[in-house]
Amino acid sequence: MVEITIRKRPRTEAVVTQRKFFKKTARGKVIKVLRERYLRDDVVCGVQGCTACDESDVPLPKTGDHSHHLYPSGHFILPDTNVFLSQMDLVESNLFTPPIILLQTVIEEVRHRSLPLYNRLNALLKMEDKRIWVFYNEYRSETAIIREEGETPNDRNDRGIRKATAWYNNHIGLSWPTVRGQAPPKLPTVVLMTEDAANRQKGEKAGISCTSVRKYVEGMKEPTQLLDLLAAEGSNDIEPTKAAAGRQALYPDYIPTPTLLAGVKAGNLHQGNFNANQYNYLEGSVSVPAYTKPILLIGRENMNRAVNGDVVVVEVFPESEWKAPADEVVDQDSTLKNDDAEGLGDEADEEEDQFSRLEKQVEDVKRTSEKQPTGCIVGVIKRNWRAYVCHIDSTSLTSSNATSLSQQTVFATPVSRLLPRIRLRTRQAPTLIGQKILVTIDRWDVTSRYPEGHFVRALGKVESKEAEQESLLLEFEVPYRPFGKAILDCLPVEGDTWVVPPKSDNSPEWRDRVDLRDMIICSIDPPNCQDIDDALHARHLPNGNIEAGVHIADVSHFVHPDNPMDSEAASRGTTVYLVDKRIDMLPSLLGTNLCSLRPYVERLAFSCIWEMTPDAEIVNVRFTKSVISSKAAFTYEEAQIRKDDPNLQDELTVGIRLLNTLAQKLKTKRMAAGALNLASPEVKIHLDSSESSEPIDVEQKEMRETNSLVEEFMLLANISVATKIQETFPQTAVLRRHLPPPRTNFEKLQDILMKRKGLTLDVSSSGALADSLDKCLDPTEPAFNTLVRIMATRCMLSAEYFCSGSVGRETFGHYGLASPIYTHFTSPIRRYADVLAHRQLSAAIGYTPLHATLHSKSHVEHVLNVVNRRHRMAQMAGRASVEFYVGLALKNRNEKEKGQVREQAFVIRTFRNGLGVFVSKLGIEGLVMFKREIRFDADNYTITVPSSFAPDAKEVTISVFDKVMVNIEVEKDKNTQRGKVKMTLIDPVDSSSIKSESPLSSNSEVLPPPVPPKTSKAKLAQGALMPAPALKDRNTHRTQGDLKFIEESTRVASTPQCSDIKGPNVDNCSPSIQRPRHPEVPRTPLTARETSRWEREYFEPTTSAFYLIVDPDWDETKAADLYLLPLSMASQYLALSKAREMSQTDVSKSLLVPQTATAFELDESSFLFLE
Repeated sequence: MVEITIRKRPRTEAVVTQRKFFKKTARGKVIKVLRERYLRDDVVCGVQGCTACDESDVPLPKTGDHSHHLYPSGHFILPDTNVFLSQMDLVESNLFTPPIILLQTVIEEVRHRSLPLYNRLNALLKMEDKRIWVFYNEYRSETAIIREEGETPNDRNDRGIRKATAWYNNHIGLSWPTVRGQAPPKLPTVVLMTEDAANRQKGEKAGISCTSVRKYVEGMKEPTQLLDLLAAEGSNDIEPTKAAAGRQALYPDYIPTPTLLAGVKAGNLHQGNFNANQYNYLEGSVSVPAYTKPILLIGRENMNRAVNGDVVVVEVFPESEWKAPADEVVDQDSTLKNDDAEGLGDEADEEEDQFSRLEKQVEDVKRTSEKQPTGCIVGVIKRNWRAYVCHIDSTSLTSSNATSLSQQTVFATPVSRLLPRIRLRTRQAPTLIGQKILVTIDRWDVTSRYPEGHFVRALGKVESKEAEQESLLLEFEVPYRPFGKAILDCLPVEGDTWVVPPKSDNSPEWRDRVDLRDMIICSIDPPNCQDIDDALHARHLPNGNIEAGVHIADVSHFVHPDNPMDSEAASRGTTVYLVDKRIDMLPSLLGTNLCSLRPYVERLAFSCIWEMTPDAEIVNVRFTKSVISSKAAFTYEEAQIRKDDPNLQDELTVGIRLLNTLAQKLKTKRMAAGALNLASPEVKIHLDSSESSEPIDVEQKEMRETNSLVEEFMLLANISVATKIQETFPQTAVLRRHLPPPRTNFEKLQDILMKRKGLTLDVSSSGALADSLDKCLDPTEPAFNTLVRIMATRCMLSAEYFCSGSVGRETFGHYGLASPIYTHFTSPIRRYADVLAHRQLSAAIGYTPLHATLHSKSHVEHVLNVVNRRHRMAQMAGRASVEFYVGLALKNRNEKEKGQVREQAFVIRTFRNGLGVFVSKLGIEGLVMFKREIRFDADNYTITVPSSFAPDAKEVTISVFDKVMVNIEVEKDKNTQRGKVKMTLIDPVDSSSIKSESPLSSNSEVLPPPVPPKTSKAKLAQGALMPAPALKDRNTHRTQGDLKFIEESTRVASTPQCSDIKGPNVDNCSPSIQRPRHPEVPRTPLTARETSRWEREYFEPTTSAFYLIVDPDWDETKAADLYLLPLSMASQYLALSKAREMSQTDVSKSLLVPQTATAFELDESSFLFLE
């Protein structure tokens, strides 16, 4: 018999083994928590061959890693917490493979500091290509420590990490003792990796080998790619970018967090999510409960380094300083395209001055809309930073040499227009041009206009379908990794051979199930549907009533609570449907096979069966687990044809007609109760074949009676189930609600309808709104009502899942459906919320007990928050996929029809410089931009094109709801690098005939130059005068005529005769090049590096844009005043120096150039001529 010795712990050890801390309860009470920890001396080190631990199945090699030149005897890495908090991308890289010792202290600290990083750390431990050992240092007697008096938790953890590192080095030495007569063995070193300089100093003082992340990576064999993965944060030993160093603050500092929280609690400050403006990058907004309208943020200083989605705190200005949103489109790409990523010297200051003036004019622009609360961001509670899909801005490169490994600071332009450009350092910039890449934001200093980040990885070539598909999934944070082994192990061991076993009292599948295999049941779904999760039936009962049933795939039979498959489904939240791909929530074996209600196959189901009167009044409802065998799987079109065919009288057809009759009556009752019949643009994309997935055409989806049939019975099932589970589990029922929208959301639509059509929109209730929408008719335009419904849909709030015990009973209702209660039950294959509803309904009918997690209100709230977010992202990903394929289809049509794709569109919005239009046939929206400012009447939602540009020399007025004709082209979007739909107005006016006044957005292309004139008396730099090319406008295709311009053949600035070149900005062209100056900027000679930069950027038109300014009085008979300037200085000079000389002194609000200027584009260079 084994002897058990019980030893009493000495009192002196209690200090080490007991852990106490204080905790504040929800009611504000402070309690002391005392926990015992049992220290042991058998916690193994994880190193192979260790004689002291005697453990065989461990991942760390006996001699460590020998690939690093700083540690020739071998080494192990022991990172502290900051490494994982700031450099997780590096640690996750498959190029970073040293053996790692991960301490329990570090894991717990990461969990407390960042839950997303903690989840990534757990995933890292499961990677097969990593060699990581978790050492529980808090339970090993030699490494456990206690917090000393006056010591902060962070200092306590750092001390524990240093002690564990020292113990490891000592432990390895004891495990490989010296053999008499032999040389001492070369022992591997355990290296403490930390970004904390103070921690490194203390470690080195204690004799511990320490290193920073950057120093370690630089010593690796091939560090180039890994150095790009280093986050800017924590790189304190590197000089900051010149854009940030020595610059004055551009943004105010944030208020300390405790002050922010106190201000929010007191009501002086307001907390909410920052939303960037997709039309104007200098505006944003924050919705807060205290105001009916969002708080408007105008200008970068007031937006104060917030990124779309950040949780921010806002201070509201006095009401006298409130403003209205701007009425024009302000494009970041155009106005800031000449920004310098490195930000060198005066050049950066000049760019900053120009940007400030631009912002000031945007702030001062006439705002005709109604004013709303205006304020500024004073702090950030939670950052929404993550890895963003971007591309490198080729104009920001300082060297395009593909073999160069020099570090460059470049701009990464995110795919989303809601995000700022990101400044990053990389050695791979030339090779990354033309690729989609992932970039993570690390920091945003008050001295930098842009955030700084680091390169994570390349996704592939721009416009390749693989890269575009992956970038789309990453952009909307869609989990798309393959299902892991642990998840697949949860599937039935029989695999796809699994079948419902024969009916038996001993079979667990048949326990308490109703046999409905002989019932005439069918499914009706979209074409090519593989995950069939619902089927229906209807039949007459002997008492004259009708039995109707909805049968849903019994997914909860296969997906059990708290197993790996359930956790993965909860994380994914929903299946994501793209045009040519489906990202499943569950493994395909379940989704498209074992759970899919295929015809002629027995399947497990969860049935909701009603007894109804012929008038569709519900007599009773019952819920039961069942086994069914569907008799047919129809598409909507096939079911509609079958229903309409009078020659068919079989049971299936009669059942479909009976279902349709009931569905019509159910819908009538819903509408009478105030349900809304809203609309959203849906299109169908025709693919070349199922294999090629090449889009060939786009058309509107056709809605049939059978669509409505299925919809009505799914709604009825969801409402019935919601009632049942809420009655049974009033505190934790999984429900879905749609809150009534604030009346202010409809104010603009109401005003437009009244002023443009004389129609009223009553939004006092859902029923009143439904009646009003029915009356919004235009006898001359049948599509008008659909357009109004689409616009009304956009005024609504989004529906959301919620836990019944978390909100008041009066907020349960679904506004759009006019139902007092609602849930999702009918699609468990593709929605996780439905799986939870199935489990609750199963417990409500006594089939299975409810799992403990669904008794926890906090757990249900957490899961539903994730599901809500995944649901929104899935919708956006689906729309983006449709947009991408619509672009491809239109591109194909453009090629076939030679650029003449013309469609009718409705005007849905007016701007000071353009129109928003909606092409109903294609379900797409677009902007028609006017390059010259037209007359804009914001009060009446109209724009007026002057007679000089209109046909028949008459003014043309265009207003919201007008039907117009547009020409649709596809061009590469500067942000997404995908095909983007570009629209130009054809009728009632040709927008391409309106000349561009903007040097930032040209519409010209170069034709071959004409024969040089025989006589030319202009005194210019020798060899620099060349005949101007004829300029052909891209829209009108008309030649603009001959113009003179300066062009170099080999090099203009070699040895020109500068005495004849006048003006303040070109001084001495030879022998040395001088900095181009604004008249108010002092002359300073260029450094060698800046000279090279000036030569490259301003004297090589093929690589960078510059402007040539020609005096207005110039002709061929006399010398001209010539000024060679970069864009920022050209605009300054024109605005400040020339405006007073011109008859028309009005300066463009957004571009800072006179309205008499015309811009043309020559190859990659731009020249400006004053008329």
